Amino acid sequence: MLADTDPDEDEDAAEELDTGPLDELLDDIYLGQERISQADIYRRAVAAELPAALLTRIAALPQGEYAVDEAADLLGGSAV
Repeated sequence: MLADTDPDEDEDAAEELDTGPLDELLDDIYLGQERISQADIYRRAVAAELPAALLTRIAALPQGEYAVDEAADLLGGSAV
């Protein structure tokens, strides 16, 4: 028998995702860089062993280059 799940609980869990490691990563990789490709962000996130939920967000970004504020907005971080 499958357990009943509340969709609101899933949304709450997504909202409570700790984006601190993402913010630190973005601060680090954008140091001295204006734009970084999605692939480079993803490679650095994997190397930094970010949580799977954050890696999934990064992998879902469309291919291209992003400024730090664009990446933070799209990924739910607050690095600027």
